[in-house]
Amino acid sequence: MRHTIVVDLGFGDAGKGTVVDHLCRVAAAGGEPAAAVVRFNGGAQAAHNVVTDDGRHHTFAQFGSGTLTGVPTHLSRYVLVDPLALAAEAAHLAALGVPDPFARLTVHGDALLTTPYHVVANRARELARGAGRHGSCGMGIGETAAYGLAHPDTAPRARDCARPARLRRLLTELRDRLEAELGSLEVPARAGVGLPPVDACVEVFGQFSRAVRLVDDRHLAELARVGPVVLEGAQGVLLDEWHGFHPYTTWSTTTFANAEKLLCDAGVPAGDARRLGVVRTYTTRHGAGPLVTEDAALTAALPDRYNGTGRWQGAFRVGHFDAVAHRYAVEVAGGVDAVALTHLDAPGSQPLGICRSYEVSPAGTVVQPTPDGADIPDCDDIGPAATRNADRMDASAVRGLASPAEAEPAGSRRVDRLVPGPPGDLARAAELTGLLWRARPVLDPRPPGAADWPDVVADVCGAPVAIRSHGPRSGDKH
Repeated sequence: MRHTIVVDLGFGDAGKGTVVDHLCRVAAAGGEPAAAVVRFNGGAQAAHNVVTDDGRHHTFAQFGSGTLTGVPTHLSRYVLVDPLALAAEAAHLAALGVPDPFARLTVHGDALLTTPYHVVANRARELARGAGRHGSCGMGIGETAAYGLAHPDTAPRARDCARPARLRRLLTELRDRLEAELGSLEVPARAGVGLPPVDACVEVFGQFSRAVRLVDDRHLAELARVGPVVLEGAQGVLLDEWHGFHPYTTWSTTTFANAEKLLCDAGVPAGDARRLGVVRTYTTRHGAGPLVTEDAALTAALPDRYNGTGRWQGAFRVGHFDAVAHRYAVEVAGGVDAVALTHLDAPGSQPLGICRSYEVSPAGTVVQPTPDGADIPDCDDIGPAATRNADRMDASAVRGLASPAEAEPAGSRRVDRLVPGPPGDLARAAELTGLLWRARPVLDPRPPGAADWPDVVADVCGAPVAIRSHGPRSGDKH
């Protein structure tokens, strides 16, 4: 398998960036450097942390996580491109010693643009919900995707940055439509950010189009012929727009699907790309939403240097390894060829359990605290609500959503598998979420030893652990 697709098998934050950086360094050391890192979903809300062996740190949002190794980035047609955020990221990369970061970047002309108007509308819409907030990263991602779906012919795209008259018309139309729906976007207190005039956006976006190379579908085919490509996903499978635990999801396909479609369109033979799933030795998520194995003591004992509490994302939460949820992620993603297991240093300092089944309380009860207006995890403005009756499923509904384990305490049901529904069935996805709110983790009586984790995770994911990571740097991996 020449190419590699990197996907997070959790709720995000498993270490995709550091794995991509490592893959690029290994490829270069092996004499066949990666032709590019290809981003295939999400936008500027991604936060992939890379620490080099000489101590430099960068949080990658849109640039590929191989940039510090000199590998170019290609933003595919599935990426939501924010030129202003890219400029800020490029400035930090330049400060770290990357010469002319924009010269290493190509952007598909069809990629949707995230503008300041999307960002302000996203935050204003979220704040207006008050205690009923859906949750957001506050970066306009959901707003960009929703507008692109509603107005596919007039949603601003990367290629429009090189056509100032058209871009001015599209941005004016975008702003007018949002203000017709939400009222004036000029109230700073509603969104916490300023709002530049259209002409200023046209000027800055024009500079962006002159700084990068805008390309079409042929570019990825050329890259794949030059050398191996690493396709870097964003967020995690458990946040997938169709398979995630609705409504705590992102407006993005987080499985391998987008990457494999891109490779197919580029003429890469099926099976020529390794599916690499990334997972921690413990399960985490950012913000509200069900986290069955959550343990406040673990959250306190395992603080993440690069993941904290933010106004929009909410708190970073930690739980024991949730084998039920990660098996579900592998299943809905279509399986993995190999696993990158990160944070292998954690079991040596903290006992970490593994949850292979849930004890689900009867319908009408809630075990985990339900959302109370807190912020949602690594995602943006959520899709259409489909949570009606999710907390009132009867026993037959539970049986349709999960496979029973052998033991079953009185008044509850033991389940060891979450049964995927068809893509797009958000009502069923919401029912799964309702089940998770009523679930308690059933932990193995004895936690795995520090040396046992690769075998345990390989068994859960049905694939060998190909990369073992004991820290954030490439030198910490083998």
